[in-house]
Amino acid sequence: MGMSKDNARGLALAVSSSFFIGTSFVIKKVGHRKAALSGMRAGSGGFSYLHEPLWWIGMITMIGGEIANFSAYAFAPAILVTPMGALSIIVSAVLAHCVLDEKLHKPGWIGCILCIVGSAIIALHAPKEREIESVKQIWHYATQPGFLVYCGIIIIVVLVLIFRVAPRYGQKQMLVYISVCSLMGSLTVMSAKAFGIALKLSVLSKKNQFIYFQTWLFIFVVIGFIVVQLIYLNKALDTFNTAIVSPVYFVLFTIFTILASMIMLKEWHVESGTQFSTEMLGFVVIIAGTFLLNSKESDKSPPAELTNLNGSETSDSPTQLPR
Repeated sequence: MGMSKDNARGLALAVSSSFFIGTSFVIKKVGHRKAALSGMRAGSGGFSYLHEPLWWIGMITMIGGEIANFSAYAFAPAILVTPMGALSIIVSAVLAHCVLDEKLHKPGWIGCILCIVGSAIIALHAPKEREIESVKQIWHYATQPGFLVYCGIIIIVVLVLIFRVAPRYGQKQMLVYISVCSLMGSLTVMSAKAFGIALKLSVLSKKNQFIYFQTWLFIFVVIGFIVVQLIYLNKALDTFNTAIVSPVYFVLFTIFTILASMIMLKEWHVESGTQFSTEMLGFVVIIAGTFLLNSKESDKSPPAELTNLNGSETSDSPTQLPR
């Protein structure tokens, strides 16, 4: 199946985004480790990492990657763009192997290959992006009953996680922090997609979309949700092993983003059953790859005294710094 020009642009942006984001995970992790030597860790509610230059380098790298990622959604459907995030896991895992001494063993390398194969399957069978003529059209999709119910459920669950679950179990269960990031991430992507399309129509088609209040509402949602996501992603990165955080975050984020996209934009209406099944096969292959990447933890990558059974780091000593 031939790939449309818009899909090709979206794919290129998504791939470049993965390299930036994958690199940022490791740079920020090093920054967190250095900051923990002189102040309270992010996982304990501290913000000493804000004084660490390496953390800011990682943040700038991540912002560059996220800009490319959000731009990709303006050209290609979520079912193509989101799974490409698997490439960031590969980059993160390889760099963690080299820089953080989080060893990538044979299952991890096999997982890398599976992620690449799954990404290729999805890229070759992704549907063409639905034609959008105005941000008002996206607003119409976003205010349909099905998507409003989805948004309500997500917001309620996130609030419960933040105010009831995280204070008790956040330091012990990685899924608490990651769930907050992933659930909010699905709504962030939909808003970012709307903003990206508005910007594309304004610049390329000369149809100013910034005269509509909906465009600005989408922008405010993106900014607000990203801030919350960054706070809880920092907590996860500081508390748990990067090699665990990256694949689990990717899988949950991808699942909820594709689900949100299917509910809001009804993308399954523009593709055949065979095409959709092939895309799901590619996604399953990617998931298998991410869990193989995660399986290297059973090989005792970090020294035993530095981690507990949940993969969280228990020592703030200088020995945690990369060697």
